[in-house]
Amino acid sequence: MDEQVGRTEIETAPEERIGVVDREPPPPRWRRWLILLLLLLAGAVALIVLHPWKHAAPPTAGRSRTDAAQPVREATVTKGDMPVVLQGIGTVTPLATITVVTQINGQLMSVGFQEGQLVKKGDFLAQIDPRPYQVALEQAQGQLAHDQGLLQQAQTDFARYQTLLKQDSISRQQAEDQKFLVQQYQGSIKTDQAMIDTQRLNLIYCRIVAPVDGRVGLRLVDPGNYVQATNSSGIVVITQLQPISVIFPLPEDNVEAVMSRLREGANLPVSAFNHANIKETAAGTLETVDNQIDPTTGTVKLRAIFPNTDNGLFPNEFVNAHLLVNTLHDAVLAPTAALQTGAPGTYVWLVKPDNTVTVRPVKLGPSDGEHTAIVSGLEPGDKVVTDGIDRLREGAKVEVPSGNANAPAAAGAGEQPHHRQKQ
Repeated sequence: MDEQVGRTEIETAPEERIGVVDREPPPPRWRRWLILLLLLLAGAVALIVLHPWKHAAPPTAGRSRTDAAQPVREATVTKGDMPVVLQGIGTVTPLATITVVTQINGQLMSVGFQEGQLVKKGDFLAQIDPRPYQVALEQAQGQLAHDQGLLQQAQTDFARYQTLLKQDSISRQQAEDQKFLVQQYQGSIKTDQAMIDTQRLNLIYCRIVAPVDGRVGLRLVDPGNYVQATNSSGIVVITQLQPISVIFPLPEDNVEAVMSRLREGANLPVSAFNHANIKETAAGTLETVDNQIDPTTGTVKLRAIFPNTDNGLFPNEFVNAHLLVNTLHDAVLAPTAALQTGAPGTYVWLVKPDNTVTVRPVKLGPSDGEHTAIVSGLEPGDKVVTDGIDRLREGAKVEVPSGNANAPAAAGAGEQPHHRQKQ
């Protein structure tokens, strides 16, 4: 019996040991802590994402940040004259550009100018060899003397034939033939005189002079070359500088304003500014308006005349033309820097007597860049904000430091105005 019990225990013991070996061992303690830490981190991230933190503003001494007055710069709306100026990019165009060419053929003997020299009308420019034309002139004069002798002889014979005809000593036909011979010699005399005049003119053409006042360009042919009248390149180009013109375009919408002033007999001044549109280089007047509008650009060309006594305008130079069409007197003027654009259209920040600001829509007139005429919305004496605008809101309190020009730089200081209108 004891042997059977012992055998049974011996037989069942391996099965129990095999079951114990097949079960998974419990996880290590560090792994359980790692899983718990990851769960905590995931929860913290979800809490931050689903519930953003609101940082409290630092306390201010005595009042909240939102109630603090914003430092700004302000300007006072005034009343004055506003010029109505139309602008266009123009080209300096000479009134005369002349290519000096020879009118006869011959050798270029000499030139009497320096490249770039200013010349007056009639100044000597070049000399063509005159000797062939002098010889031709003497030959024409000799032919004239010969024909004059024949004419005198024919006239003497004609007078004698008339006497003989009266005496019935010669036939009438012979007397009439002598009359026609006299007429032929008279025609030859006129031809000879024309040849003489032609050669004298050629001698004048041998000496080339300046046809207008102006500046000569680079020499196009050197002395010693044989020049011909068929050569279109010429000897030199002369450009008239005084006076000089500027041709500039204006939109077709401005044509009526200009034409109405011209019909009134107004003398409209035009100023030429440099390429940067900063410095005025010359002052002149409007000369004329073109007779049609360019359909491709919708503009019309205008020509202004400038005395250009100081040669400040150079041919083919690009300038900014400012045409003064009219002047508005007693206009309400506001700084252009105060103008803003937004939902209400064009507006300004108006400073009220209690040092709060409000949005004031305005209607604009012409502008000279620094100031803009206000058609409606403001009155003389109103104060508008010109600097520190971007932090303002309706009803916000503002403060203007003493001197106004020494106000602390607020955000947006130095910004260019968002809107400028030119008439």
